Amino acid sequence: METIMDTKETKKASAHETINEMYGIVHEQGVTNVIDRYETQKSKCTFCVQGLSCSLCSMGPCRITEKTSLGACGIEADGMAMRNMLHRNIMGTSAYSYHANEAFKTLKATAEGKTPFEITDKEKLINFATAIGIDTDSRGIEDIARDVADFMIGELKCDSSTPSKMVEIFAPEKRKEVWKKLGIFPGGALSEVMDCSTSAMTNVDTDYVSLALKAMRLGIATAYSAQIPLEASQDILFGTPKPHASKVDLGIIDPGYVNIAVNGHEPFVGAALIKLAEKEEVQDMAKAAGAKGIKIIGSIETGQELQQRYAANGVFAGLTGNWITQEFALATGAIDVFAMDMNCSLPTLAVYEEKYNTTLVPVSKLVRIRGVKRNLDYSPEEVEQQAKELVELAINNFKNRDGKSTYVPQRQQDAVVGFSIESILDALGGSLDPLVDAIKDSSIKGIVALVSCTTLKTGPHDSNTLAVAKELIKRDILVLGMGCGNAALQVGGLESMDAVELAGPGLQKVCKALNIPPVLSFGTCTDTGRLAQLVTAVANHLGVDVPDLPIAATAPEYMEQKATIDALFAVAFGVYTHVAPLPPVSGAPELIKLVTSDVEELTGGKLAVEADPVDAVNGIEAHIIKKRSALGL
Repeated sequence: METIMDTKETKKASAHETINEMYGIVHEQGVTNVIDRYETQKSKCTFCVQGLSCSLCSMGPCRITEKTSLGACGIEADGMAMRNMLHRNIMGTSAYSYHANEAFKTLKATAEGKTPFEITDKEKLINFATAIGIDTDSRGIEDIARDVADFMIGELKCDSSTPSKMVEIFAPEKRKEVWKKLGIFPGGALSEVMDCSTSAMTNVDTDYVSLALKAMRLGIATAYSAQIPLEASQDILFGTPKPHASKVDLGIIDPGYVNIAVNGHEPFVGAALIKLAEKEEVQDMAKAAGAKGIKIIGSIETGQELQQRYAANGVFAGLTGNWITQEFALATGAIDVFAMDMNCSLPTLAVYEEKYNTTLVPVSKLVRIRGVKRNLDYSPEEVEQQAKELVELAINNFKNRDGKSTYVPQRQQDAVVGFSIESILDALGGSLDPLVDAIKDSSIKGIVALVSCTTLKTGPHDSNTLAVAKELIKRDILVLGMGCGNAALQVGGLESMDAVELAGPGLQKVCKALNIPPVLSFGTCTDTGRLAQLVTAVANHLGVDVPDLPIAATAPEYMEQKATIDALFAVAFGVYTHVAPLPPVSGAPELIKLVTSDVEELTGGKLAVEADPVDAVNGIEAHIIKKRSALGL
């Protein structure tokens, strides 16, 4: 079969055989899909690629060229490109803040007895409350949880002129000194969004250095007032992740079951569905419709959040994959309800609803898709009833499957998931000493956080992510996986114990001693803040600043706005940060120099842009060796 992906030598659509198989089916049937759509969009506007176009005002769109070096308003190339980048960062922070606010409201409503959820990790609640100065003596858990939720809501909204208490409490001391000196010690994320949105208007802040500093300030606010308390809230509600076995890839879908897939970034509806589906009477309803029972299936980051906390040995089936897999999962014809919360549900899904007999339901007020009429927008107080309605829709959809074909590729991949700061410490016997000792004796050269999306810009789906991760572990560098890239690592087999054999001899020794894979599942992109806490603990343990550590971050397939704000936070945090593909700033030479070189003198971190996976890892390894040498290792 010839496809538009074909050249003289057939290219793969994906690094995963199941996606290649399903792509072939969907393409042959003439159904729109992300692989084909990307191919038709390959011809790009060179001005947009370079970051040198602007349509903010009615005098635009303006383009910067050799002959016209200024926009109509007078802005030059570096200012235009950085202002465009800041706009993307603002959207990323807004998305994280929305998720965080929903988590805080859910925690508070649960404390008030208004949700089907409960306070699962009481110890984490007490520890967090103590850290932020909330009295826990002789008080009920619910009262403490309500106060914690109120504190988090207040910090998210903290005025930008008021230094964030979350940053003051949780950030490394030496980082705080740097940030104060640079004027990027932030307030709350929502207030910083307001400042940056206004700054990035026409003719307000047009200085690329000032805009870059504001972007880093925004990144710091995102990590500390949104991401860290967000994950703390979800840990308190649903449990702090602990290592356990899971199943991933499209083969987790069993057509014999009523299947509800939860897609997006927020775990609240998914957790309510799991709780409901565990009831015998709900399973009996599915069986009465002719099914073997009912299963909840994780898709992209919502699935990742659930997978970190729920074992795939009951009503939760596991994870299908990241955002590029969603159309192909629906094309199996075996998904009865596709519940979509905030982020990453494709505009074309109504076509799949009609073609492959599924029921699409937005479960967030933010999500609307042309052609989809129904919605059940998440409310903490109403989520139990909303879960019941989703189950009813799914059972009715299953009944409509009668006589309609389903096809599921028969491949499942084992993965070890559920690593967190607490579980890593448990694996190390309660102390960071074994990890530090392994770094000192060179069994582990360093640690790299792979915080990535997935994109077709760097080649077949997930191929660059897997290539970078394999190259890192081969060189005895431990990898922590987060985001959509984490699903790539899981489906690609790098978070299984079998992957230990792909690691270098030193890392192999550590993995076998601790019974861990060479790539640890550290969650979603929202866990960037959690990762900052782990890095802080290691830096404090060694008595050094973050830039002194033999660590780095990589986003081998960054895709959208949340990835860009994570990268800017990493730079502000003092981390060498590799990204691919090249962001749209190539037409701004002074901005490139700032973010890839000059900023290192300011924060200790910098961006490194490299598309080739081996060259990218060469740069990461050279950085790690340099830091080891400076520490006398």
